[in-house]
Amino acid sequence: MHHHLLELLTFAEHLADEARKITQYYFRQPLSIQNKVDQSPVTIADQKTEAYLRQLIKETYPTHAIIGEEHGSTGNSPYRWILDPIDGTKSYISGFPIYCTLIALLYQEQPLISLIDMPALNERFTATAEQTTQLNQQPIQTAHTQTLSESICYTTSLDMFSAKELPAFQALSNAVRLQRYTGDGYNYAMLAAGWIDLVVESDMKPYDYLPLILIVKKAGGMITDWHGNSLTLNSKGDILATANPALHQQALNYLNQE
Repeated sequence: MHHHLLELLTFAEHLADEARKITQYYFRQPLSIQNKVDQSPVTIADQKTEAYLRQLIKETYPTHAIIGEEHGSTGNSPYRWILDPIDGTKSYISGFPIYCTLIALLYQEQPLISLIDMPALNERFTATAEQTTQLNQQPIQTAHTQTLSESICYTTSLDMFSAKELPAFQALSNAVRLQRYTGDGYNYAMLAAGWIDLVVESDMKPYDYLPLILIVKKAGGMITDWHGNSLTLNSKGDILATANPALHQQALNYLNQE
């Protein structure tokens, strides 16, 4: 299909290497923090990282389009890079090492490459349309947990859920063995590695969820919206990721109870 997929993955890893240099330089240093329109925090590290990644993409693949958290959408091409320079900015500005850089490449709106880089943990998760998910170049796979009552569920924050969504989430949360709150993009990496069993979130933007899709799927997991639909650029941002189809169906049943 894409004879140059390896070349594109190598370039995505180069982007992650360069992002890591910038984010690590500013990590646990005094930072001036601004709030965006939606009151989410942003730092010079977010802005510098994305600006540099955009520059590298434009130099190497000048025709490719780019969507990023800090600088919006540019270009019109079947190839589209998705960038979230620091996913988990609240963790980052707190000195908490669970922040990540998210990178994806779409071709005709379908994921071709997914990458989650954890600079402070020295962990990198990659997947392509033709390659299984890897952690630091070793294959990983999701857990075989078959029931919610045996499952570990992660969610970044209860603040993600609307008043309408919250009761459905709480019903599901009450059905699992262990519910934890934190994590951002790392939750999906932990799911892919088989350490946890499901992630339930909402209010996510395309640059938050598009880089996660292949990481989850190519490790054997499932990732959809709360109604079981595939995720696209136009999805609403409610996300369910699970270790396997059995868990996915059980979780969907809870999320769609009337």
